[in-house]
Parts: sequence; structure tokens; C-alpha cells
Amino acid sequence: MSRLAKKPIVCPKGTELKITGRKVTVKGPKGTIELEINEGIAVEINNSMVDVKALPELTHKPFLGLCRSLLNNAVIGVSEGYERKLELVGVGFKAAVKGNQLELALGFSHPNLVQIPAGVKVAVDKNTLITVTGFDKGVVGQFSATVRALRPPEPYKGKGVRYQNEVVRKKAGKTASK
Repeated sequence: MSRLAKKPIVCPKGTELKITGRKVTVKGPKGTIELEINEGIAVEINNSMVDVKALPELTHKPFLGLCRSLLNNAVIGVSEGYERKLELVGVGFKAAVKGNQLELALGFSHPNLVQIPAGVKVAVDKNTLITVTGFDKGVVGQFSATVRALRPPEPYKGKGVRYQNEVVRKKAGKTASK
């Protein structure tokens, strides 16, 4: 059994958990997240602590750790929120938010438009620093990965979209023989 699954989740003030059948609703100042719990897993609320326990008929114990992690991410998301920062490295690379779309100029002949999902806020600073914030960790991470995948950092010059503080190992490239 997962050791992490045995650890209780602490709910901060202003966060509510409601269990109805196999659905858990986590509500906080940043938003609301609904999770569906797998069969064979019980969620118990004691004061401000949440325990995730396995029922005897659970055959796949790894789901216990997964369920606890998803629930913990939801609690942290609705109380504090998640943030991902991306930076554009390259001459002429820039970003702008237009309505509910992120417009990126990444050295292609056309601008790339990326639809911003609901519950996610995108801010652009200095045309090259993109800040993605939201209360759902999965949505924030997936949107950031989608933007990065448009032009991942290349190993020779390092140009592209990268996460802030990401280390890009550069290759030497060709050398002249004469």
C-alpha cells in the first residue's frame, strides 16, 4: 500500500469538502472541483482532516495513492491555486492575449492561436514571459505543455518556448574541418 495514501490531507480554512456517493466536491475561494472516487475507496472527513482508506474489496491498491494525490491537488488548487511560467527565447518571438486566445509569434509565417480553457488565466509580461494560473493542476499543466509543444527549445541555439528556469542542454553543432 502507498505510504503517501496513509497520510491525511489537511483542509485549510475556507475550503469545504462534500461527499455524495462516489463524488467528492471541493469548494474554495478560487473555484470548485468535482472528483469521482474509484470503487473500493472510502473518503472520511474528521474536523479539518481528510482520510483516504481502502475498503476490503479493493484489488488495485495503487488507486489509493492516486485518489489521495488527486484529492490533495484539488484542495491545494481551490485554496492557493497553481501557476506555471513560460518564457519565449528567440528573435521576434512574442506573445499577446486577445480575448480568450493566446496569440504567439514563434518564427513561423503565421501567428499561432491557442484557445485558453475555462478556469485558466493567462498574463503576458514583457511580450516574452507567459504566466498561466488556475485552480485545476491538470488543466494548467496541460495548457502549458500545449503552448510549449508549439515550438519546444531546440538544442543548438536554445530558441523556443520553455518553462521558466528550465535547463536546455546545448549541443556543439558542426565544426569546420579546415
